[in-house]
Amino acid sequence: MDAGVKNLIALTKACWRMEDGLSSFWGPVTSLDWCEKNYVHSSYIGEFFNTVSNVPCILLALIGLVNALRQRFEKRFSVLHLSNVILAIGSMLYHATLQHVTHQGDETPMVWEMLLYIYILHSPDWHYRSTMPTFLFLYGAAFAILHSLVRFGIGFKVHYAILCLLCIPRMYKYYIHTEDVATKRLAKLYVATISLGSLCWLFDRLLCKQVSQWYINPQGHALWHVLMGFNAYFANTFLMFCRAKQLGWNPKVVHFLGVLPYVKIQKPKTQ
Repeated sequence: MDAGVKNLIALTKACWRMEDGLSSFWGPVTSLDWCEKNYVHSSYIGEFFNTVSNVPCILLALIGLVNALRQRFEKRFSVLHLSNVILAIGSMLYHATLQHVTHQGDETPMVWEMLLYIYILHSPDWHYRSTMPTFLFLYGAAFAILHSLVRFGIGFKVHYAILCLLCIPRMYKYYIHTEDVATKRLAKLYVATISLGSLCWLFDRLLCKQVSQWYINPQGHALWHVLMGFNAYFANTFLMFCRAKQLGWNPKVVHFLGVLPYVKIQKPKTQ
């Protein structure tokens, strides 16, 4: 066999060989890699814990979707819950494959979801109703196209942080104008989960070398997924209450099995 061919085969095997002897079904890693050993449990799942930790996110979003459909909330909330499902599925594909294309499939829905939050938060005070959704749709489409061509890296994180910051003033406004104790608790849970989740994300990202030497990896990025699943659920439930209040639907926060909060409404008979 030609020496060049032998070297190519050896290089290919080296790229696909994992620490525990499992080979990658998806090939060499081409995306951002996190602080979890790759392909430890399966040759089909690059980062096992970072993948399966998205399951609670999907379940919570489906619960919210069922509640929105059952009580006939505005379609915007059904779309919002569906966007949470899509985001979680995109994250699962990314962490399972560790490929650049699936990494983009994770980040792009993150931006779309934030645009939805901006719309829901600001639409009650927007005078030109067709202008705002049109602008946000075109913005999301333009970002998706540009993101498919360019790797933003730190630029994406800055962009995403700015979109999040645009939501905070209006969320705070809703909070201070809400008198219901249970609803205020939802807002506090929202702040608590995003704060704790951010700490887990930073811990996993900045202290990876130290964590990798521990006997047990606490899987900070997987904890971030779980906490952000609850964070999105609390945010959506809080916004559903506020919107129902604006529409005069007599909302109240109740708990499923005494644990999971959701909004129950009573529309006027004319509606």
